[in-house]
Amino acid sequence: MKIEKVETFFVSRFLVVKVTTEDGIEGIGESCYWSYPKAAEATIHGFRDELIGMDADNIEHIWSYLWRYNSAFRGNSIGGAISAIDMALWDIKGKRLKEPIWNLLGGKVRNKVRAIAQGISGNSPDEFAKGAKKVLDEGFSALKFTPMAKEWAQMNYTKMIGFAVESVRAVRETVGWEFDIGVEIHRNMQPHEAIAFCEEVAPLRPYFIEDPIVPDSVIAMGEVSKKMRLPLAVGERNMGIWEFREYAQIVKPAFFKPDIAVAGGITGVKKIATIAEAHHIKICPHNFQGPIATAACIALGISSPSWDVQESVQEDIPPRRDMTDEIIKLENGWYTPSEKPGLGLNFNNDAPNKHPFDPAKVPPPIRDDGSVALQ
Repeated sequence: MKIEKVETFFVSRFLVVKVTTEDGIEGIGESCYWSYPKAAEATIHGFRDELIGMDADNIEHIWSYLWRYNSAFRGNSIGGAISAIDMALWDIKGKRLKEPIWNLLGGKVRNKVRAIAQGISGNSPDEFAKGAKKVLDEGFSALKFTPMAKEWAQMNYTKMIGFAVESVRAVRETVGWEFDIGVEIHRNMQPHEAIAFCEEVAPLRPYFIEDPIVPDSVIAMGEVSKKMRLPLAVGERNMGIWEFREYAQIVKPAFFKPDIAVAGGITGVKKIATIAEAHHIKICPHNFQGPIATAACIALGISSPSWDVQESVQEDIPPRRDMTDEIIKLENGWYTPSEKPGLGLNFNNDAPNKHPFDPAKVPPPIRDDGSVALQ
């Protein structure tokens, strides 16, 4: 089971790694350091010589070895690289043993995973409400959206908070009270603004408030958490069990949002889910990338008691749909796990030709005075 080859591919801005063993078994993984995927790719290439010849079965050893390689530097290029490699190794193990990954992780704690829809946008409360109605009609029972106007950085304090509250109100009036609404501030507010917003939006009973401020400081996030009096969701930019341990002990959120393609892969997020379970924290993973990462999330969601809702993106259209031979089944707002070995899907080798590399370019918004706004 020695590793013979480690390859990387870009499908649009999705970075895929393929690991092949000496006996020809291929495993695939995905990285989500989407802002700088070339850096994650370079890190994977830096690991390649070390990986070749290692026993693919020893996933835990390889995870620890790579995490401590070159004096244990930190950063999302490293986390994104290790995550993709780790997924591929689990895929290999499942294929070799002819078992789905969720069965290797301890079997089922649930039969299906509830999806939380994403992707609605608008520049008025009515536009958000129309998007919410579409999600409701599609069978979802939960939605996450960002109730910020496109020109939020040019709004004054009163108008920005008022617009956000009215947008949540419009969505609540559309979907009713037997529906969960996750509110993502998308790191667009200062601490005092986030606290004021949470006071006003609380009667609308949001399921969680995600990333109310930029995650620059665990201490700052903890100060907001103490004052906001609503369930807090954090962690999509974080990696490794140690950062999530600090969140559990200092911030005490209601939800962790690890991204399986940057936080440490299946091995790392399984440990993060255990930390969450020990602190009565739910897992709602960050997931806007491709079907490989989604399949890895569902494998953990089926086998992890602390898993709650799974972020859902539209994977039945290109470029995501062209990445793999199939995708995890999503029907009426629920994911059903694959019964096939490994992740349950295979990489489409022609996908990189159909969708060449498309780098992200998301400059921060600029305020009227010329200064950089938060994002």
